[in-house]
Amino acid sequence: MNVFSEIFTVPASAIDERNHVNNLTYLQWCVDAAEKHWNKFTSDQIEEKYVWFVLNHNINYKNAAFEGEELKLTTWIEKNEGVKSERHYKITRIKDDKTLIEAKTVWCLLNAETLRPTKITEEIKSLFQ
Repeated sequence: MNVFSEIFTVPASAIDERNHVNNLTYLQWCVDAAEKHWNKFTSDQIEEKYVWFVLNHNINYKNAAFEGEELKLTTWIEKNEGVKSERHYKITRIKDDKTLIEAKTVWCLLNAETLRPTKITEEIKSLFQ
């Protein structure tokens, strides 16, 4: 399985009125990581031919994160079927290895020109297995 991870520090801009990371910020971090993972392993030709569309997000919030903490975000493709791809995410706090969120997004692959769903090719599958 092709796993993508990154470590980052929680910026002040991620903090809400309760002084912890805003729930929507976790979602944005996940979407950003999915894009970075896609861009890291695909060619310009693939990126020009296909785009992804979100069908649904599911996030389980387990612990809070705070400004200045170092976090690790990991994402991977769990399965591809037809036009759909199931991507998983996990964000942990570095200092105590606590899981902050576990999430899943179901994406649909679209032809970039027609914006119609298109079957995930073996080439794309092999890039993320």
